[in-house]
Amino acid sequence: MSEAPVSTYRVQLRREFGFADVAGIAGYLADLGVTHVYLSPILQAAPGSAHGYDVVDHTRISEELGGEDGFRAMAARLHEAGLRIVVDIVPNHMALPAPEDLSPVLWPVLSEGRGSPYARWLDVDWEAGDGRIVLPVLGGPPEEVRDELVEDGDVLRYHDHVFPLPGDHYRLAYWREGPNYRRFFEISTLAGLRVEDPEVFDRTHEVILRLVREGLIDGLRVDHPDGLAAPRAYLSRLTDETRGMWTVVEKILTGPEELAPDWPCAGTTGYDALNMVGGVFVDPAAEGPLTEAYLAFTGGPGDFAEVAHQAKRQMAEHGLRPEVDRLHRALQAALPSHDPDQMRRALVELLVAMPVYRVYVEPGEEMLPHTRRVVAEAVQAARRRLPEDLHPVLDTIAPVVSGEAGCSDLAAEVAVRFQQTAAPLMAKGVEDTAFYRWSRLAARNEVGGEPERFAVTPAEFHEFCARLARDWPFTMTTLSTHDTKRQEDVRARLAALAELDEEWTAAVGRWRAPDSPLEPDLEYLLWQTVVGAWPLAPERLAEYLTKAMREAKTRTSWTDPDPAYEEAVLAYARECVPEEDVTAFVALMEPYARANMLGQKLVQLAMPGVADVYQGCELVGLSLVDPDNRRPVDYGERRRRLARLDAGESPRDLDDEKLLVTSRTLRLRRRHPEWFGPDLYEPVEATGPAAGHALAFRRGGAVAVATRLPAGLEAHGGWRDTALDLPKGPWRDVITGAVHEDTALERVLSHLPVALLVQGDA
Repeated sequence: MSEAPVSTYRVQLRREFGFADVAGIAGYLADLGVTHVYLSPILQAAPGSAHGYDVVDHTRISEELGGEDGFRAMAARLHEAGLRIVVDIVPNHMALPAPEDLSPVLWPVLSEGRGSPYARWLDVDWEAGDGRIVLPVLGGPPEEVRDELVEDGDVLRYHDHVFPLPGDHYRLAYWREGPNYRRFFEISTLAGLRVEDPEVFDRTHEVILRLVREGLIDGLRVDHPDGLAAPRAYLSRLTDETRGMWTVVEKILTGPEELAPDWPCAGTTGYDALNMVGGVFVDPAAEGPLTEAYLAFTGGPGDFAEVAHQAKRQMAEHGLRPEVDRLHRALQAALPSHDPDQMRRALVELLVAMPVYRVYVEPGEEMLPHTRRVVAEAVQAARRRLPEDLHPVLDTIAPVVSGEAGCSDLAAEVAVRFQQTAAPLMAKGVEDTAFYRWSRLAARNEVGGEPERFAVTPAEFHEFCARLARDWPFTMTTLSTHDTKRQEDVRARLAALAELDEEWTAAVGRWRAPDSPLEPDLEYLLWQTVVGAWPLAPERLAEYLTKAMREAKTRTSWTDPDPAYEEAVLAYARECVPEEDVTAFVALMEPYARANMLGQKLVQLAMPGVADVYQGCELVGLSLVDPDNRRPVDYGERRRRLARLDAGESPRDLDDEKLLVTSRTLRLRRRHPEWFGPDLYEPVEATGPAAGHALAFRRGGAVAVATRLPAGLEAHGGWRDTALDLPKGPWRDVITGAVHEDTALERVLSHLPVALLVQGDA
């Protein structure tokens, strides 16, 4: 593997912040201490794209961002500042734009059908469409919108859409009808790519690989590998083409799941680390009281697993029905002698029962022990819900969907499509539905997280870090991404609720109006959102609530909105927030939230892995789910703050303190990368009456220490005689510059709730 970054800084590119703007912050990012700038996708995206994941032309760098000349100029400026570049790539899908002739892939397929050389790019079930590609673009049934279709020379126009005439190779369908091509999740404007085809790989990666070979790209982030037919084979090809370049994958791991050891990559994009770091700052003793408060407020249910099961079933039967239907057809072809209805019932139950996004199945290869365990667990869970007469059907299909039934073409297709269906079902059913229906502690409802896992113990955290240092030392760690449900410091504030459960229960009881139109769980989420992101402008709260209630899909949804309910919710939200009381409650939280914010940042930046900072989060990050977290970042303010701190001025506020922690930790990592490499992780114990409130570990010549559960620490009289089990000093805190002769925490943490200790002049 090529040299890994020491740290990265994620930048969300957009028309308003392109390559020239990134070049403009090169000096600031170098001063901050990062080694690599980590860019969102750079290829030509669909018109108006706000994120770049909807690539429309793989042969060009985005003109809106500055084109190839702009990219090269940016790279030169970053290199001058000592910075390298990591780029996000999207092998799983491409955009189907409007107008359609913007796509050099889609247009020939619409014109020539299966005979087009580009037909192999798209994962289309041609038989299901009677030899045509089905495009669900119409605003109503075809007979109702016929007058809106206009022939214009050799094209057919429908609002922003354009299609070739005579058009024998496609069929325009009502948007509620599913397409016959694989999608990204349930988004019909994003079509799955068959990147397992060598030609498709070559053509879609040509520009990126050319820039890699020229030395303009030094690392890759692979988006959504779970959607690929053969992720391991894809990563092997990518590794060969890039000569082992540092590459991480956006792989969501749940529970005790680990990344497949034979995937040729450096690790994940860090959601596993995010959830472990967040959990270790939550007080496990509050699980009972907060659960009781949540159930009293909402009326239940108390079991998240059942909420997740119902949400996944709803997605299987509605939002992702086209994908389930296609998988069912493939299974029928592989097992033609079985009753189709019985087979479908067993198949859906098995899909819903899958506890992970996908297992590591690639047809023709031996099943890993982990995969065997997961499949067996899912089969047993499905068996408990199915009637006994369907158990034999379940036992018949399980070996086929898990790849154990041989490697015939039919069986192989079933195994692949099962994985490609299970992953979006987990994402859409759990992350994007159940997480909005069950909000006991919203800080734990995060991508890759498990809301039922209330907290993480220090022992569990240390075990996790030791495993990363041993097995995945160059994986990425992060606290915020463009996909997180809320930014890191919102979660840090909400973690403080676990220590203020009585005050929180009383507060939400005061704030809830007797005539509230909100469903109880939505209202409980509302108040957590308000205190977590306070001060929160009404328009931001309204935007968040609209997304939250539509994602929950209980009273309203994106596809079937209930305007009356939504307006009642938003009208209530505009009037219901008692600003003085909320401000007072947030002020009560703030000392404890401060400790959590600074503690989790230090821990994430110092723990094993490549430390990532999401744009702007070197200051307090209180944004909510996208697009809120893509708002412009004020780099002028950040430059001024960093200059003041570098001039020796003391921090003026929490933003300054977080910037100080971030910059000093990143700079130490850059000066001493050898301290933060493989196998260099050792828990550091504390001794004394408050030992349980210290989370400390050694990385080479540095010791990081953070405060846990600060409200409890305060209630029990502070640190008193608690000290770290380290040799005598002097120890210098690289964050504050203070020198300590011993490691008594009352002195070491007297200015900040965190410290990064070194000996000597490091």
